[in-house]
Formats: sequence, C-alpha cells, structure tokens
Amino acid sequence: MIITPANIHIESIGAGPNLVLLHGWAMNGAVWQPLVKSLSKQFTLHIVDIPGMGSSRPLEPYHLHIIAEKIAEMIPANADLVGWSWGGQVAMRLALDHPDAVRRLVLVGSTPCFVNKSAIKNNTDTLPDWNAGIAPEVFSKFADNVDADYHKTMAQFLTLQCMGDTSARSTVRLLRKKFEERPAPTTQTLLKALAILLDTDLRAEVASLRKPTLLIHGDRDTLAPVQAAHWMMQNLPVGYLRVMAGASHAPFLSHQEQFIDALVQFLEPASH
Repeated sequence: MIITPANIHIESIGAGPNLVLLHGWAMNGAVWQPLVKSLSKQFTLHIVDIPGMGSSRPLEPYHLHIIAEKIAEMIPANADLVGWSWGGQVAMRLALDHPDAVRRLVLVGSTPCFVNKSAIKNNTDTLPDWNAGIAPEVFSKFADNVDADYHKTMAQFLTLQCMGDTSARSTVRLLRKKFEERPAPTTQTLLKALAILLDTDLRAEVASLRKPTLLIHGDRDTLAPVQAAHWMMQNLPVGYLRVMAGASHAPFLSHQEQFIDALVQFLEPASH
C-alpha cells in the first residue's frame, strides 16, 4: 500500500509492529528495498520518502522541525523509527518534538552534528569542541559542487559513503541503482537539505532523548566517524551501540545480515 497525502510518499508493507524507515540526504525510500523481504515478515514497514526527496514534494519553509512534524502526522503512533545518516537526525528531531509518535529509535551511521565545531558557550550550556564530524569547508565546497555539476557530485557522494568498506564497489552500485529508481531531488532542495545538515547540532538535546536507542555504526565511516556514535552512547539516557567491523556509512546495505540481526534483537518483534 502506498499513501501520499500531504504530499509525502509512504509505502507500507508487511505484518507486525510498526517500523518507520527514514533514508539519508539526497536518497529515497528505495534504498531500504534490499531489506524489505526479510523485515516485512516481522514488521509492518512504513518506508518514507523524506519531503523533497524521491516521490515526496518539498516543503516550505524547509526546516528540520517542519520535516519531522509532517512525518509525525503521517506515521502510526508509538512506532519504532530507523533513521540512516540525515534520516537519523530527522528521527531524533521527531522523537524530541513528538515523543508520543516514537517507541524506540535505531540510528544508523548518524550523528548529532555532521560538521566539526568550536566550543559553544551560551546561557545554560557549554558545548565543547566537536571533532567527530567533517570540516565545514568540505561541506561548503560540496554545496558549490552540487550547484555546479549535480550529477557528477552525486556520483562522488555515493562513492564517498562507501569509502573503506570491505564491499565498497557492490555497495556503491546498489546505492546508485536505488538513487535512480525514484525522481531525483531538485538542486534547490538538495542545497536546502545540505544547509540543515550544516546547521544542525543536537548535542545539547541528546540527553532529552528518553526513548531506548540503538546505534548501528560502521567502524570505517568517513561521513559520520564512529567517535560520534561513542559520544552518543555516553550521553543517551538509554543507549546501545553496535559497531560493525569493515562497514562504512551504509552498514544496512554492506552488512545486511548483521544489520537485520542487530535490529531484530533490539526490537524483538516476536514478543509483541
């Protein structure tokens, strides 16, 4: 079943407890397709195209709070959420803003802050230096490249996600195939989403994420270094960490069986 009210494309399939799948920046829900056959036997999957990506229309204004709010309106209450990369930040924002919508979280290759930052002092908090991300100038250059040569930049981005992975070549092929299966986001939407990635820093709010949270991270991830997952593990109220050896930024594709095992073990669908 596919529903697209509110211009958000969600594909629902399977039987069992509700499991919402949120993809990463520039991608779409097709990226989860290799796992659907296995997971839909144990869960009712709700595979979302995040607004502006795949078959979902963009939103105005394009902000993380609004994206999370629109998705929260569309998914079943008290669902489990899996968010990959940027989709993990969407999932965290959704859990913080709409706690009744979320039962548990699984964050894959995600981070509270993708970009390295100097220490921040405000009235209530001091956030120390953050070096578990990417240099801001790399992001700025990437934005310029998206604007200048969309297709070449996207090809480089898909390759970058798999750098260092033990099965990099086949994972890149899979990512490219899934990216091309649905409408490509506009350059304007990609740049707006990239601005969200550049600006988002959820570190001060991680301690308020009171939902049980599983972190699944590749030890060779270059886009969201594994140090970010270790930091989250130390700061989440109820956190569990599974580091996958030999995996990069997309462990659910490169290490599918291990990923499914970790997910099922955490969510225990048969016990419902």
